[in-house]
Amino acid sequence: MIWTMSERVMNPAMVVTLVRLAITPVIMALILTADGDSGRLWATALFLVATATDWVDGYLARSRGEVTVLGTFLDSLVDKLLITGALVSLIETGDVSAWATMIIVTREFAVTGLRMVAINEQLVIPANQLGKWKFTAQAAAIALLIAPGTAAWLDQGMLWIALVLTIISGAYYFVVTQRRLFPRRSTSEP
Repeated sequence: MIWTMSERVMNPAMVVTLVRLAITPVIMALILTADGDSGRLWATALFLVATATDWVDGYLARSRGEVTVLGTFLDSLVDKLLITGALVSLIETGDVSAWATMIIVTREFAVTGLRMVAINEQLVIPANQLGKWKFTAQAAAIALLIAPGTAAWLDQGMLWIALVLTIISGAYYFVVTQRRLFPRRSTSEP
């Protein structure tokens, strides 16, 4: 029974997701131990590879008809761990403020909690275009913050864009979920 379950769960998309998970602590270690520009360049490159695998695993799952509930959940969770791990490491190095990180981390886990509540009510809240833009902005900001020699106006500007999209997309998820969980009753009802 265990082998049968593993065969159904483990597919190429899941392998890519798990590779992204395994890369996350390596990126953190590179950020924290970078001794000069070379270490930061490696961390930036590995971070960009990890964020690119987010697109790869989704493509593989959809194109092969292997989209699973577990894969969808893990993909989202691993994205959050990658972003959170990089940001926490960047707090330690003094490259990003704790308050900016807290906004991003709070939104990520609040939306995850919201999705769990929705699933409990038999409602699936899929990722939308706004959430994808948010992830792209976060990844770009973090890559710029990790990279050596980036102009402060560029990495901080991108961080502000990521923060705005983080807040807007989080609010959007809450509004959509609230409307779908508690639809308005028609005015003709007693």
